[in-house]
Amino acid sequence: MRIGELAERAGTTTRTLRYYESRGLLPARRAENGYRTYDEGDLRLIQQIRTLQDFGFDLEETRPFVDCLRAGHPAGDSCPASLAVYRRKLGELDTLIGQLQSVRTEVGAQLARAELEASAELPGGPEPRCELRPVGLNWEDER
Repeated sequence: MRIGELAERAGTTTRTLRYYESRGLLPARRAENGYRTYDEGDLRLIQQIRTLQDFGFDLEETRPFVDCLRAGHPAGDSCPASLAVYRRKLGELDTLIGQLQSVRTEVGAQLARAELEASAELPGGPEPRCELRPVGLNWEDER
């Protein structure tokens, strides 16, 4: 198949496919007429790359999976290098989840404090405190 058909079937653009080719992730085979040619295996490579990128892997992290498929393995994650990338990515995700949980705890505590203060001031809540002023008006002009 030609590059346009591969792009359409993979749900991407020809520009993206050329970029993958320039990065060595997609083979650069040409027909006698100079057109790029691709096969079903190339479609599997692109699908593997796009799936991993959807999961948050950067392009370089997809390389071991692509290499595994190119080596003839039935799945891109059946090689030791791919498994190592999975393990590293899980560690990164665990760290991010921990950081987000910490931030969530802080935001929850701030909300609880603010709600407590607001309910203690007046039965209907505090008077609005608006510190905005009309455009072009200086604080001195209000006195």
